Amino acid sequence: MKLRSFLCTVLAIFISGQLFSQKQAMKITYPATAKGNTVDDYFGTKVPDPYRWLEDDLSAETEAWVIAENKVTFDYLAKIPYREALKEKLTKIWNYERFSAPFKRGDYTYFYKNDGLQNQSILYRQKENGTPEVFLNPNTFSKDGTTSLSSLSFTKDGSIAAYAISEAGSDWNKIIVIDALSKKIIGDTIRDVKFSGISWYKKDGFYYSSYDKPKGSELSAKTDQHKLYYHKLGTAQKEDMLIFGGDLKRRYVGGSVTENEKFLIVSAAVSTSGNELYFKDLSKPESKLIHVIKNVENDYDVIEADDEFLYIFTNKDAPNSKVMKAPVKNPGIENWQPFIPENERGIKCLYRRRLLLCALHERCGFCGEAVRYERQSCSRFRIARYWFGKGIRLKT
Repeated sequence: MKLRSFLCTVLAIFISGQLFSQKQAMKITYPATAKGNTVDDYFGTKVPDPYRWLEDDLSAETEAWVIAENKVTFDYLAKIPYREALKEKLTKIWNYERFSAPFKRGDYTYFYKNDGLQNQSILYRQKENGTPEVFLNPNTFSKDGTTSLSSLSFTKDGSIAAYAISEAGSDWNKIIVIDALSKKIIGDTIRDVKFSGISWYKKDGFYYSSYDKPKGSELSAKTDQHKLYYHKLGTAQKEDMLIFGGDLKRRYVGGSVTENEKFLIVSAAVSTSGNELYFKDLSKPESKLIHVIKNVENDYDVIEADDEFLYIFTNKDAPNSKVMKAPVKNPGIENWQPFIPENERGIKCLYRRRLLLCALHERCGFCGEAVRYERQSCSRFRIARYWFGKGIRLKT
């Protein structure tokens, strides 16, 4: 009933808003936008770009244009009679206590909690039968509340944590390392990090990705040469080792350490679809990156590894996706073996460590007798979990 009432309210607001917009539209006078004479030549075809000057977000002309546009926008919004009522309605709907799913690190169970109207959820932790305590409160990262928590990663034993923060919504982050027990900062803050994960190798250090810092504006300058670095704890950022990137321009490069901490997996892509795939044996310090996939025609994601195989989630020759296993000693795609075949209903969701596969409610279609699994049902999906735990021999 509450949902129906809310939808009716939104519908009424939308209809009245349309009427209001029609009455007010003729009264809006937009500021004039100057046109430049920029023309690009693409293989003999000349394409004019008269508004190229607006891409310079540091210029006084662009700043003046934004101020003028904002004045028109907010003058219009201020005249909408039901705007405050809508704000009050939404505030009331959103004002309820909520929790995230908990996760275990070391001796603590961590979870996010929001009292209702907090800008950012607070990360709490507690020991078994203990009292929850605040671990990280992003709302206190800055006085004006514009600094947010971007990501968080713990060492396997939960004793050290690294978290990334974003200031004023920027994609450029800082990574701060803390002793998880005392919550005190240890080591240097890693700066100028962009589009990156944080993947620990034991307690020695972690892998992260970034671009060279642009000379012009951080907001609009091109960044298309992503690189993977390794930061060793106790050393300065300037000493961080370049692991991958720099030879060719790749927009997205990521590195992650497998659960058994034996392999580094590297993915490299030029767009948001399709990637090259590499791996390195971390148990052999002098080992080199092995190039497994040399094109970006399909998606390849290593979801788990043991001493013999890499388990790869891919859409190669499988629009609905499948899981293949690649022998570590001979990882070429011609040597891959099926692990979980493509299903007509497709894999709807997938998580690392414990492979979670969801199919439509009728049947899962992934549960083979030769693989140890647990199966649960919910109102919408049937779920199969394939366990990669110690002592479980994986078979096709």
